[in-house]
Amino acid sequence: MTLTACPRAARGKWRVTLGRTLLSLALLAGFTHAQAATVIQSNLADLIEQSERILIGTVADVTDGFTDAKVPYTEVTINVTDSVRGDNGRTYTFRQFGLKEPREMDGRTYLVTTPDGWPTWSKQETVMLFLNPPARYTGLQTTVGLELGKLRLQAGRLTNAARNQGLFRDLRVTAPGLSEAQREMLASEGSAVDFNPFLSLVRRAVDERWIENGVMRHEQ
Repeated sequence: MTLTACPRAARGKWRVTLGRTLLSLALLAGFTHAQAATVIQSNLADLIEQSERILIGTVADVTDGFTDAKVPYTEVTINVTDSVRGDNGRTYTFRQFGLKEPREMDGRTYLVTTPDGWPTWSKQETVMLFLNPPARYTGLQTTVGLELGKLRLQAGRLTNAARNQGLFRDLRVTAPGLSEAQREMLASEGSAVDFNPFLSLVRRAVDERWIENGVMRHEQ
């Protein structure tokens, strides 16, 4: 598949086409049909259940380009400081669908940049990521729930692009021994969360298999 920009007169039509194919792009990047259709509703249980890797680190480099099949990508390298799930090593690099910005090449303008609602990346930002498995055919990878699965760490607090709206919605956790800070966090809606209680909660959920054992689940 070759993705190129249209001439100037056809750019409006191209944008309409792009808007209609976001679901296809999500599938291209490695989502299942169910994940692609429900990314805007992802809560913490979804982020944990669907992630292949959960890591904390600093964005070391952001580049972009095209695969051999001419699929545009942004490549992100993370200096890993902690890993909750997955053997991530000291660095982890993945490629997400879309260029960082339009690019002139071979007399054409390539407009296929990161779609709206997908995570964007800046060098030196510190993040906690819930990453989907790489796509089977393209190897592309992005965060669970798109921008919801990228939480930025600032001043000891984590927040995603939606300001954590819905992160704990329809979520039931019956684990014993939760701290007061964790109980308050689980009852919160739409606010940054303290890093240490959140990380401890996610680590317990992974290590103790809360999803598999029904300790963390969607509330009916």
